[in-house]
Amino acid sequence: MRLSIVAVGRLKDGPERDLYLKYAKRIDEAGRGVALGPLTLSELPEARQAGAAQRRADEAARLIASAESADFAVLLDEGGKSMGSEGFARFLATRRDEGRRAMAFLVGGPDGHGDSARNHVQLTLSLGPMTLPHGLARIVLAEQLYRAATILSGHPYHRA
Repeated sequence: MRLSIVAVGRLKDGPERDLYLKYAKRIDEAGRGVALGPLTLSELPEARQAGAAQRRADEAARLIASAESADFAVLLDEGGKSMGSEGFARFLATRRDEGRRAMAFLVGGPDGHGDSARNHVQLTLSLGPMTLPHGLARIVLAEQLYRAATILSGHPYHRA
């Protein structure tokens, strides 16, 4: 199952991007044996409208359009469903085993997600109750995707 992160905002060159790329590469390698990956990243510019509601609506429309090739969409939001690493790995394996070809993870901008994005997805997922900067959320998500691949393959990276 192909994996993609579709995010509002751009990671700057430097430590954040390097760390994200480290985990993206690891997913591509570890995920082959368990039919997860590759992981791609689509970065969308932040909306420029005057009001937050208009920015959320614009960004939501562009997130949906950029994720349209995925047959399962997950929205990241601190109010979403929480999963431990092993539960997340089982969730991914179940979607894969159902025959899902591609899963997209939607990361909103500074104003959060618009209603159309919230209504478009099959799951709203929380990485924790704290609000994370979008760059850090991508890194945490990429690490958890890599961890899930190692859990499913029996690799010792995850020591529960």
